[in-house]
Amino acid sequence: SYMVREFSKHLQDLHAHQGRGVRALQQVNKNTWVIECQTGRPLTLRYRVYAFDPSVRAAYLDQQRCFFNGTSVCMQAHGHEDQMHELQVTTPKGVKSWRVATGLHPHRVSRSGWGTYRAANYDELIDAPMEWGDFWSGQFVAGGVEHQLVVSGAPASLDGDRLLADCQRICSAAIRMWHGRGKPPHSRYVFLLNAVGDGYGGLEHRNSTALICSRRDLPRHGEHSRGEGYVTLLGLISHEYFHTWNVKRLRPREFARYDLQGENYTELLWFFEGFTSYFDDLLL
Repeated sequence: SYMVREFSKHLQDLHAHQGRGVRALQQVNKNTWVIECQTGRPLTLRYRVYAFDPSVRAAYLDQQRCFFNGTSVCMQAHGHEDQMHELQVTTPKGVKSWRVATGLHPHRVSRSGWGTYRAANYDELIDAPMEWGDFWSGQFVAGGVEHQLVVSGAPASLDGDRLLADCQRICSAAIRMWHGRGKPPHSRYVFLLNAVGDGYGGLEHRNSTALICSRRDLPRHGEHSRGEGYVTLLGLISHEYFHTWNVKRLRPREFARYDLQGENYTELLWFFEGFTSYFDDLLL
């Protein structure tokens, strides 16, 4: 999101094991640890992370929901970034009604989404946030591709059919602009929308986006007019979906492979956000 976030500052109580043996580790800078371990044997790391950031950027966990970006919970194994990664998620105790929503590729998962997901590399792993909870969910097809819309904190008054229909029109218009009658670059797409008392924002990912809106801006059963708040929400959805192409795929050489250890400089923010902000309203 165009800023250095330093997620490592939220990591604590790091321990390393191989089998039953404890391995010595040393923190060499603010986000790098060196571990003395035997090659060719599995290495297990245990640690805790601060998870009470309600934004779309980090990690959040309470009794109602869990949300996280891979950047907040998944450490990078130096030299193994380009290998396949697996992420296993298990049902937390006492929340049997919770389900999982994510853009990650499911490998072996239950109907509720618990199980093992795969990513081609570390970059793909951290570019697919996860939502856990007893959320509202619906699907639609745009450009021949399945799209899932998840709303956490949805009130009983939510007119989900209307929201799905409007999102389908937005996505179809964006796909036609970029591809004509062709298909988009993603095989499926997931909107993760968190409805709160008062909030607004979003962060794009390669085949998903994390969004925050105010509950009062959601469409309600029995209402047919498009209020200013609802139009603003549709504009946010249009904006982040447009980033699927502009920024996530259409990007400068400097962003072809991100340096996750420091700043990545560019003078094209005017294009990334200005161009996208123009077209999000135009598509509406």
